[in-house]
Amino acid sequence: MKRRTLIHSVAIGTGSAVALAACNATTPTRSSESPSSPSVASANSELPPIEWQMATSWPVSLDTIFGGAQVFSDRVAALTGGKFKITPRAAGELAPGLEVLNVVSQGAVPCGHTASYYYVGKSPIMGFGSSLPFGLIAEQQNAWLYEGGGLKQLQELYASKFNLIQFPAGNTGAQMGGWFRKEISTINDLKGLKMRIPGLGGQVMGKLGVTVQTLPGGEIFQALQTGAIDAAEWVGPYDDEKLGLQRVAQFYYYPGWWEPGTTLEVQINLDEWKKLPIEYQEVVKTATYESNMTMLARYNNLNNEALQRLVDGGTQLRPYSDEILAAAETASFELYDEFATKDADFKTIFEGWQKFRDRVYTWNNINEGNFTRYVYSKVDS
Repeated sequence: MKRRTLIHSVAIGTGSAVALAACNATTPTRSSESPSSPSVASANSELPPIEWQMATSWPVSLDTIFGGAQVFSDRVAALTGGKFKITPRAAGELAPGLEVLNVVSQGAVPCGHTASYYYVGKSPIMGFGSSLPFGLIAEQQNAWLYEGGGLKQLQELYASKFNLIQFPAGNTGAQMGGWFRKEISTINDLKGLKMRIPGLGGQVMGKLGVTVQTLPGGEIFQALQTGAIDAAEWVGPYDDEKLGLQRVAQFYYYPGWWEPGTTLEVQINLDEWKKLPIEYQEVVKTATYESNMTMLARYNNLNNEALQRLVDGGTQLRPYSDEILAAAETASFELYDEFATKDADFKTIFEGWQKFRDRVYTWNNINEGNFTRYVYSKVDS
């Protein structure tokens, strides 16, 4: 098969995922007025100036994922006439990339931009805020959060467990399945491999015999280059290319079954949130919503061209075998059953999430699924 034909046949893109249902309390509607219009400026004239620093889990070089924090911050400033300023900082400046929740929870930094599944060691419920293996694609994840009650449940638990309030503020779409230094065809090929993979996906890989490590994005290249790890996943072609992972691993697998629609989030210390004027709180809700939409659109726009460059440069694109996918799916739901037995909060969320998953799978399969199966079968035919 020609490379370009191969690329088109597996190209990542869920264009319909940018169409989100309107939500109620957690997602305000956009004003028709320009942020710089006189009425907006007048409305902000009595509000206090506030400046915050934001810790993030990302290097600045990853302009799309760090860009989620930047889009949010820029919109907050624009919608408040520059009175509420938030400055995002790269991982390591205010806190290590995997410690954002901790410093925000403690109040050392007022807010952060991170992925909740980095913190599943604190509670397995943190997987729901980002993505569960064999879970929801981006469109479905947004529907569950905004309209299916997911965000409300998570906000209640974040408040009680971590003194935080959080809002979706970016989605990567379906991620890729990682870079490997050798081909992976069977379950036996996974056993003993050292792989960088966080969250519940990492715990599933652990069940399949992988030695799991969690590293921030800026450390992945060196770990692969030195042989400290044998495989790693990050996001997808655009970001992975920027990290140079194609220079230290040859085989690029898909799909990223552990991250079918990964949400990133803005986390705000609850005490700081309560101090904000209600107008600023509403601005935060709007700005996070815009960030969530913008990041997904950008990844869908950029990933296919980046994937083409990688394959043209010698990257070997490979699908996970049905054997591996089936074993991973079984291990995932065994893990969820284990969590539900031990953790009442996880059980409560999981039961509702699973019902929503079943419903949305049925609907999407009937309508959108049939459409995409037909049109994708025609690509380069």
